[in-house]
Amino acid sequence: MIILSIGMPRAGSGWYYNLTNDLMLVNGAQDARRIRKRYFLQGILTEVNCNIGALTPHRLIAVLAPSLMGNTFVIKAHAGPTRFALRLIQSGFIRPTHIYRDPRDAMLSAMENGQRSIERGRPNAFTSLATFDAALRFMQSYVHITEAWLQCDEVLQVRYEDLLLNYDREVKRLVDFLHSKINNPETYQIIEKYRPQKAQSDQKGLHFSHGRIGRFRKELSQEQQETLVRILGPWLARMGYEI
Repeated sequence: MIILSIGMPRAGSGWYYNLTNDLMLVNGAQDARRIRKRYFLQGILTEVNCNIGALTPHRLIAVLAPSLMGNTFVIKAHAGPTRFALRLIQSGFIRPTHIYRDPRDAMLSAMENGQRSIERGRPNAFTSLATFDAALRFMQSYVHITEAWLQCDEVLQVRYEDLLLNYDREVKRLVDFLHSKINNPETYQIIEKYRPQKAQSDQKGLHFSHGRIGRFRKELSQEQQETLVRILGPWLARMGYEI
């Protein structure tokens, strides 16, 4: 079995992936980082959190092989669904979760990350998103990806804001989805480890920084906020975010 932890960038996807991965590990799953090494998947599962990238048949078949050999593990993705991926999900080979966030806050986080990378002279994946226009174009593409995943009935849907404000309830939903055992000391320790108040930005792979809800209202100009409402308004309304 493959657990596919999908996330909008800058929406707590690293946090949620590591929470999911550790919950699975204490319930008998294998660490995807070891699977990556054992089955020579370094070119398929990249970065610290084993990101599969695009959900192409080539990549999915490569990770499906160790799963069919009896290994259960968690991998991460930011990509949208493909027909092949949806067939694997509907057939039960992949169990997906999906976390998303108010795109205005996610966009602000991406833009600030890009700006910090320039200031520090250390380019990263967000360096090109250091301006408002570039970050908005980037986030528009992920709004469409999020909408595509929200149409998939088999996916456990999670809002970042709900995970932050109602952590225990959302963890219970995740544990039930994973068919994990919640009433044992190991699971309790994992749940406490990833509690929002304890998540630290220096924990490798969490990508957890400011994380505050609605911060864009303070950091973006009125003109920029109006631009976001004009471009993202229909999506915000459908997802229940206050305009």
